[in-house]
Amino acid sequence: MNKVPITVKGAEKLQQELTQLKSVERPKVINAIAEARAHGDLKENAEYHAAREQQGFIEGRIQDIESKLSNANIIDVTTLDAGGRVVFGATVDVADEETGEELTYQIVGEDEADIKLNRISVSSPIARALIGKEEGDVAEVQTPGGLRNLEIVEVKYI
Repeated sequence: MNKVPITVKGAEKLQQELTQLKSVERPKVINAIAEARAHGDLKENAEYHAAREQQGFIEGRIQDIESKLSNANIIDVTTLDAGGRVVFGATVDVADEETGEELTYQIVGEDEADIKLNRISVSSPIARALIGKEEGDVAEVQTPGGLRNLEIVEVKYI
């Protein structure tokens, strides 16, 4: 399977969630199943069925996170020397040439993307247009609202 890029912060966040699931959530649901079993007839025991469903969700999420971490290519952005070019993990300040609106994006892996935090996926149209460009360059981005020209104001590796 191909390695998937992820930032150090993204990998740490996944590792923390995995630890939480394994050390807190999993034992909690096992206790809930044991308690529900003690109540008797399992066919009509809603607590038992809910606990089993929760257990399935937790186990599935654990497998998903372990798979993502095993296929992760963890990239420490602070150690990159890309010579001012936009690369994975870079934080980019851009200005929309038409509206003058200034935006800041960090280019991250798909699992880390969150537009509310201005973290965009490396596979998004904006990120693909920005990758490889330098300060002062203009990136043409095809959006649902039409073509946008984004001028790169600053590139940071933080």
